[in-house]
Amino acid sequence: MCAVVGVYGSENASKIAYYALFAMQHRGQESSGISASNGEEINLIKKRGLVTDIFNEESFEVLAGKCAIGHNRYSTAGKDSVLDAQPVFARYKLGEISVAHNGNLTNKLKVREELIERGAIFQTYMDTENIVHLIAKSQAGSLVDRIEDMIQKIEGAYCLIIQSRSKMFVIRDRFGIRPLSLGKLPDGGYIVASESCAFELVGAEFMRDVNPGEMITFENCNDGSVTYSSKQLFEADPRPCAFEYIYFARPDSNIDGKNVYQKRLQCGLELAKESPAEVDIVLPVPDSGVAAAMGYAKGVGAEFLMGIVRNHYVGRTFIEPTQQIRDLKVKMKLSPIKHLIEGKRVAIIDDSLVRGTTSRQIVRMLKDAGAKEVHMRIAAPEIKYPCRYGIDTPTQTELISASFTPEEIAKKIGAESLGFLSIEGLKNALGRDREYSLVSFDGNYFAGGCAESLNCSGA
Repeated sequence: MCAVVGVYGSENASKIAYYALFAMQHRGQESSGISASNGEEINLIKKRGLVTDIFNEESFEVLAGKCAIGHNRYSTAGKDSVLDAQPVFARYKLGEISVAHNGNLTNKLKVREELIERGAIFQTYMDTENIVHLIAKSQAGSLVDRIEDMIQKIEGAYCLIIQSRSKMFVIRDRFGIRPLSLGKLPDGGYIVASESCAFELVGAEFMRDVNPGEMITFENCNDGSVTYSSKQLFEADPRPCAFEYIYFARPDSNIDGKNVYQKRLQCGLELAKESPAEVDIVLPVPDSGVAAAMGYAKGVGAEFLMGIVRNHYVGRTFIEPTQQIRDLKVKMKLSPIKHLIEGKRVAIIDDSLVRGTTSRQIVRMLKDAGAKEVHMRIAAPEIKYPCRYGIDTPTQTELISASFTPEEIAKKIGAESLGFLSIEGLKNALGRDREYSLVSFDGNYFAGGCAESLNCSGA
């Protein structure tokens, strides 16, 4: 669930990439990087930390050029990924390339073993490194042909931005599992980013989503202007990830033509139909539970209150590498407003329930604040299967819904009741005009090669 950005044909390409990564910091907080091409060479800066901690004015002197690509890395539980920051840079027969990747290649291990047999040396756990090796080892004559050769050998979820010294290539897998949008910059350049929320900050005009299975090539014309061409590499079979709408994307983003905030609001309305509760107030778990809680409150006719305050200087919890740190961060991150809660029957709305640790602490926190009853509602279906396409959900044994019923979980977390949105309710909320990737809920690993990817470290 990383963020990727590509900027082409702009005098301030690296600065625009920086601001776009800042807008998409929610998609990954472990590391960040930008590589820029000045037409003669590619320069790269990447480190662990947040975007604002890594780059300064001196950075942009190094990252001069009209083409820049960037990446925010999403943490992988239990892995030390200092070496796994992106973009990945390499020198090879045809020159220099830099690659940024969002997603997870489900046939990573098979491809890696074949590359090692052919003499490849790997320095990281990233499946992104497979992509670089496949391009370098291809016998095709041009970079674009090598890229197309590489694409035929990988499976799974990927949004790729590949930078050479003179061109930029953007590719989205045929299922469109991860989001990717195309925009036009005021100075005539172009921007591609994981989420459209990045466009607002840099003044870009949203043009369209990159189509599933599409490759876009950006290059300079002889007159100095910038152009791009499109090629459909695969027949599109759209399956956008439902988790983008439920949890991960920013609410002001539009993904494949649908506003994230509106979809979350609709999830709350569907949840109220399926799992109403007699309560006095409805509270969200901030921030991604807010829109769903508003919908739920409207649906059950109860008062919506922002009764829990979030400390925004603490990162996400379920992606932290140890349970002890997750437990501590819940207390650091969320604080109840006691006078709003005391003596009330409370419905608390969250976007998902993974291990149950956070939910248990939130219920305890509300009861300590004087809540008479706590009814937990989840604006998503039960998570019963690990994701293989780039979301760091745990192994199946760690997923509480894989082993216990909602009634049993309610007892474990100390709530009077617990209700989930059904898969059919989610489909109603998102719209039945297309299929969605629902692998965490229904276990349908449609993109192939998943059995071997249990230990993959995605991009």
